[in-house]
Amino acid sequence: MAERAALEELVRLQGERVRGLKQQKASAEQIEEEVAKLLKLKAQLGPDEGKQKFVLKTPKDFDIAGQFDPMIPDAECLKIMCEILSSLQIGDFLVKVNDRRILDGMFAICGVPDSKFRTICSSVDKLDKVSWEEVKNEMVGEKGLAPEVADRIGDYVQQHGGVSLVEQLLQDPELSQNKQALEGLGDLKLLFEYLTLLGIADKISFDLSLARGLDYYTGVIYEAVLLQSPAQAGEEPLGVGSVAAGGRYDGLVGMFDPKGRKVPCVGLSIGVERIFSIVEQRLEALEEKVRTTETQVLVASAQKKLLEERLKLVSELWDAGIKAELLYKKNPKLLNQLQYCEEAGIPLVAIIGEQELKDGVIKLRSVASREEVDIRREDLVEEIKRRTSEPLCTC
Repeated sequence: MAERAALEELVRLQGERVRGLKQQKASAEQIEEEVAKLLKLKAQLGPDEGKQKFVLKTPKDFDIAGQFDPMIPDAECLKIMCEILSSLQIGDFLVKVNDRRILDGMFAICGVPDSKFRTICSSVDKLDKVSWEEVKNEMVGEKGLAPEVADRIGDYVQQHGGVSLVEQLLQDPELSQNKQALEGLGDLKLLFEYLTLLGIADKISFDLSLARGLDYYTGVIYEAVLLQSPAQAGEEPLGVGSVAAGGRYDGLVGMFDPKGRKVPCVGLSIGVERIFSIVEQRLEALEEKVRTTETQVLVASAQKKLLEERLKLVSELWDAGIKAELLYKKNPKLLNQLQYCEEAGIPLVAIIGEQELKDGVIKLRSVASREEVDIRREDLVEEIKRRTSEPLCTC
């Protein structure tokens, strides 16, 4: 009992560490490393008899060694990733793929001691940010790797290409003799066949420098990066790193199963915060304002004591399917209402005044041009729909 209590305390402390790193916006690599440690600690706890047991279920006809082809879901994940990044229109991108088995086989034939696999893996993973010479210096100077071993690694990890590189490495006299590497290369060759059928092979690059240092990856790994275009006037280099990543982790879910059954898994994640930073930077460079609302028109009043009339009109607009809103103050100043529209990017203002009520009209104001016209109340819905269907003026 004492040992379990101590382990539970370690889990609690590690969980706090992970949450703290996320709040501090630490690097993704550091957070992922600590999450992996947390998962290992939780796995050591084993099943908790005092709680409902976690039961893993798989389809009755599930057969990983027979009918199940593990590369189909991997290919589908890559297809989904490409579709998402294309729809976001954030620029050209490339998806790098590799396989942990190829990495481990490569380290083995190059002479890396088993105890240094993971630390050398983390060094290799920096090749997208720093030069090979810097990575080599870290492996030799800081991590004690022999220079000749580092040079052999360099011959491999500086290679990238498509299925032709996979086929070339399958003929490599040393790499092809390593069981792990041979399995990984065979799966990658099959993956590229599926990617070609799905029409995205031109977006995928087999990159031997892609390492993704998390221990729980067991097969294919991948990450998407933006292809840097020459900076426009006023733009800073983007330098946001990967915008999506994922891979296969067949051993992770089974860690939480009392019987230790193997459950094949593959998944991906999209770097939402990084994508937002790209979009915001580009809009700032173009001096474009980001709309924070979908509201099409603000119902405003020019005098006091017109709250009921504002409520009547906004209700009419809502019933007509128009995205409208009003300020919640009873008697807001007209200037404040107009300023709110400018700040929120609302394109139109429907202004109610005492004279307008007498004349049976609504004053419709364009926020961008500041032009105002009187529209008969019965024609207001049609006029708003006409204006909001036209391209917004960016003048």
